[in-house]
Amino acid sequence: MFAPKTIEKLPDKVLLHIFSYLSHREICRMARVCKKWRVIAYDTRLWKAVSLRPEVLGLHVGSLEALLALISIRFGPTLRYIELPIELITHTVLHELANKCPNLTHMLLDFSTAMQLHDFSELQTFPTKLKYMCICLSEVIFMEGFMRKIYNFINGLEILHLVGTYEKVEEEEEEIYEVINVHKMKSATPNLRVINLYGINFIDDSHIDAFSSNCIQLECLAVNFCNKVTGSTMKTLFQRSRRLRCLLMNQTSLKSEHVMAVEWEKSSIQELDVTATDLSAECLIDMLTRIPGLRFLRAGQINGFNDSVLKAWTENGNTRNLIALDLEASDNLSDDAIKKFLTRHGHQLLGLSLSGMPHITDQLWMAALPIVTNAKILIMGTRERLGVNIHVDQLMDGIANSCPKLERLELRWDPENLRFSDKSQKAIDILRVKCLKMKSLVLR
Repeated sequence: MFAPKTIEKLPDKVLLHIFSYLSHREICRMARVCKKWRVIAYDTRLWKAVSLRPEVLGLHVGSLEALLALISIRFGPTLRYIELPIELITHTVLHELANKCPNLTHMLLDFSTAMQLHDFSELQTFPTKLKYMCICLSEVIFMEGFMRKIYNFINGLEILHLVGTYEKVEEEEEEIYEVINVHKMKSATPNLRVINLYGINFIDDSHIDAFSSNCIQLECLAVNFCNKVTGSTMKTLFQRSRRLRCLLMNQTSLKSEHVMAVEWEKSSIQELDVTATDLSAECLIDMLTRIPGLRFLRAGQINGFNDSVLKAWTENGNTRNLIALDLEASDNLSDDAIKKFLTRHGHQLLGLSLSGMPHITDQLWMAALPIVTNAKILIMGTRERLGVNIHVDQLMDGIANSCPKLERLELRWDPENLRFSDKSQKAIDILRVKCLKMKSLVLR
């Protein structure tokens, strides 16, 4: 008879592969099981991407000495990505990363909770192969003392994320500080392809102009939640950045006249987000009918987005490349206009969000499902209480039979409006059996 096989008999390379699915916190716990597991847990191949921010599920390192030892012994040449909190961002740590981790290409530096920076006067070296950098800014700490020391080392950057403090802003007006000098930074990063300026209260059109003047390879620009951006330099941006394919301007202060001044017909734009802006219907018609190859559009929470906009875009614009559409909370769109649009273009959509609209109920979705057969993402429902009920089992059955490629489904209806029957369990089973690629089911 064969002896029963246990996990102890597994080859080291199989155990290593199993461990690769665990978080670093779990790997550290596994290291206490036995000597063999300890050796595997400390294999440098498991430590290619490391977060040292405990508040976002990262590891907690108790002292600088412990971190320096980890960099030398555990991380070494295999380290590709690291996240550092403010207390670990020192010249000693950065020197050690530069010297011991030559393949480090991605770095996140979190200054968001900083009340005071460390002394960087002795900072002489910095990782030189970085392609990606994310800096979480503080509300009150000026970064120039640190940034001045690293400008010479980051000219290879291709992706830059600057994350502001939008979510922490209080209602009352406070003094705004320009805590990082964007005009100097753009000179040090000429190779940027992706720039994400998220929720930074001092970012305005001059900063967009600065980046576009020096970053000729720019392909993606995001200024979501930067409410000082009005679009006054958008025309120049598109004239300089011929490769620009993605523009995300959610909850900015865009002005219609600036948007209409852009030569959209000459642009390469494929992905556009103008959610929660005050663009007029005239502006939206002018813009959408001139963009030649739009693939992704987010234009929810805009009063100007009405039936006439959708009709003009369908009849006079180029919508044949469209694969994703988000019209969340577009209250001025009628269900009839949406039906006509989906009848014409629903078959080509991979993603569709019609949430936040009380008049879009399961009846419209049941009519649309046989059309959106290629959908991978569907978002439906509203948090508002409705006067009608949503029959979940019928809806699930329709989704399962019409959308076999579905990967994410989100239902946002108020639980009080959802109605289940004896067949609800069967409907869920059908969804599970027929939508084999389903990865996410969200019931809000």
